[in-house]
Amino acid sequence: MDAAASKARPKLWTSGDMNAFFGLFTNVLLNVLVLSSLCLGVAKLPNDIVFGRILPALGIALPIGNLYYAWLAYRRGMADGRNDVAALPYGPSVPQMFIVTFVVMLPTYIATNDAILGWKLGLIWAMIVGLITLCGILVGPAIRKYTPRAAMLGTLAGVSIAFISMRPAFLIFDTAWIGLICFMIVLVSWVGRVRLPFGLPGGLVIIVLGGAMAWTGVFMGWTDIMKPAQVSGSLNLVSLHLPMFSFDVFSVPMEKVWPLLVTAIPLGIYNFTEAMNNVESAAAGGDEYDLRYVLFADGLGGVVGALLGSPFPPAVYIGHPGWKAMGGRVGYSLFTGIFVSIVCFFGLAAFLLSVVPLVAILPILLFIGLVIGAQAFQACPRRHAPAIVLALVPNIAEWARGQISGTLSAAGVSTHPIPPDTIKALANNGVVYHGMELAGGGAVLAGLMLGAIAVFVIDRRFNWAAVFALFAAALSYFGFINGSHLALNASPAVSAAYFMAFLLFSFLSWRQLKDGEGISWAPIDNNEESLVHQ
Repeated sequence: MDAAASKARPKLWTSGDMNAFFGLFTNVLLNVLVLSSLCLGVAKLPNDIVFGRILPALGIALPIGNLYYAWLAYRRGMADGRNDVAALPYGPSVPQMFIVTFVVMLPTYIATNDAILGWKLGLIWAMIVGLITLCGILVGPAIRKYTPRAAMLGTLAGVSIAFISMRPAFLIFDTAWIGLICFMIVLVSWVGRVRLPFGLPGGLVIIVLGGAMAWTGVFMGWTDIMKPAQVSGSLNLVSLHLPMFSFDVFSVPMEKVWPLLVTAIPLGIYNFTEAMNNVESAAAGGDEYDLRYVLFADGLGGVVGALLGSPFPPAVYIGHPGWKAMGGRVGYSLFTGIFVSIVCFFGLAAFLLSVVPLVAILPILLFIGLVIGAQAFQACPRRHAPAIVLALVPNIAEWARGQISGTLSAAGVSTHPIPPDTIKALANNGVVYHGMELAGGGAVLAGLMLGAIAVFVIDRRFNWAAVFALFAAALSYFGFINGSHLALNASPAVSAAYFMAFLLFSFLSWRQLKDGEGISWAPIDNNEESLVHQ
């Protein structure tokens, strides 16, 4: 090998990898802490499941992806004779983390008081998402061509606003003397892009500052937000927890599995669509990766994680150009995988949760929700903004329905189902519960359908609006969208309305042909929008 080739050989570690490693590892670690909190505090899973099954499973699924993408970057560098190739970032999918918790595991627990059943359904959900992502290897390009980006990102924005942003925002104000200050630091650092003293990362600053304020308040007797006894108790969980394969995924009756498809299918589609966007982003930054390899890693990570016990599918993160600009190359991904394994295998998440107040992490979640919501408007043409807003509605309706159901449960009223007299009483007080239930049924997929129809109407492509209206009619007929349960003719009025919309759009399309305006069956040009990366 000559000197020039040797000089271009990619290195496993560079000085710039330190900055990128700390940023990515902190990001992934925070998400691991958050999902641990969701499992314990929301899904009500016992410690042995969280620290003995879920985290060890992540300790395999996540590092496999990080090591795999480090290998892809190294191979790309070798093939191109370059030493500036940056690996793709990888970690738990944040939107899916909240969806599986609040849409699958929590409702199951509320309905059955069985947290383990909720966990098992979460595993099946994650496996379905992984399998759909793998199918994206074959059908992903077609899905992306024919579905407007405004519809895909709009329904995801609905998830981010309703299920990611709302609760953290309320909890931040509930402990505003810590949470609001930490959130302002997040805004200054990550939105205002102000360099903090000594170049400290914003995520590290709010964790240290929030923790210091919380523990100071405890020792001064101002608050009981932290529990010193939990610190010593968490140390009992610090031991080696190795992952194990099991068939928990398959121990649930099929009648409980079908409803999972309502959210798993559109989220699987989003997963591989977003992976495509991230691959294109990396290519724009000079690092060309084979999309098939990326989808394979994402899908396999979800399937393997589910078989090991994790209901949280991993995914390629957005932001490759940012990590590369920080100096990240191969090593930052490689060492992130190694250190994530250490945290997960040794149960260190329990200790970190006991010393780091949740209110110090919540500003990061609110920021993530804001970014995902804002991206829908930033990455799509301005004329599609009404379609994005329309795509938000089903998820907001589902969130509001959940809040009302929780309130009724707290008041001792049965919610499975809600008695007709109660629904009538709510309606008399201005609460249209039945309408919320229909609008929010299958919220992710419903938002996708409504957003797509609106985009095609805005662009006067009535032929495609008719196609999506017919799809929506079929989906609502079986209860996949705009219904409270899966069944034949689940929502007759909704299905009839979508079918009439299909007839209307078909007529408008026919009139376009008659007037010589012409129609096009060409796929939508999603490339006219460019994603905004953080």
